[in-house]
Amino acid sequence: MLKMQNISKVYRTDLVQTHALRDFSLEVAEGEFVAVTGPSGSGKTTFLNIAGLLEDFDGGSYLLDGEDVSNLNDNQRSKIRNAKIGFIFQGFNLIPDLNLWDNVDVPLRYRGFSAAERSKRIKEALEMVGLGSRMKHLPSQLSGGQQQRVAIARALAGTPRLIMADEPTGNLDSLMARQVMELLENINEQGTTIIMVTHDPELARRAHRNVHVMDGQVTDFTEFERAANKRERDALGG
Repeated sequence: MLKMQNISKVYRTDLVQTHALRDFSLEVAEGEFVAVTGPSGSGKTTFLNIAGLLEDFDGGSYLLDGEDVSNLNDNQRSKIRNAKIGFIFQGFNLIPDLNLWDNVDVPLRYRGFSAAERSKRIKEALEMVGLGSRMKHLPSQLSGGQQQRVAIARALAGTPRLIMADEPTGNLDSLMARQVMELLENINEQGTTIIMVTHDPELARRAHRNVHVMDGQVTDFTEFERAANKRERDALGG
């Protein structure tokens, strides 16, 4: 699903250069649930933005779903992003003056779906997250956990191949965080690949695999991946 090789990203000002990613390499298979951990400023969010085609990068190569996206322009990246990627953010990013139905509808309108197709997708997505009976409610009428579920429904309505989640439980209490995590696990079990940035070690352990980022590089893998790499080497006789 995702293959990055030696990605670099530098933020420049008149006085300083900040290397956000250095020789960053990572592969994520289709259907995986990967948690990305690391301290603040380590490059996690930069990685997620590049992986989600929200930012470009300065060096290296990136294949998304088998397609080289390294040299695409903004319009080309936007088309792929809208067709294949769903985003879930810590701050929910709901439009406060729109009810749940219209919040989920907004990105679908950009995709050019017909009214009938949009209606079908909105109903299915809100029912999947358990909010089918609250379609006409405003975000302010919901709890934080419910608002995050709306954000998940908005991502799901576009039937993405890949979901990028940036601290999706960061603004929630522990009970709501577990409920949101269970929902993400259910979505993943249906075949959607999920990459989740999190500071919560309990939630990270529930992913298939943990990737630790430090100083803009992948610095550590879980025993799960080490064992998989060993099996691969053994199979090759290495």
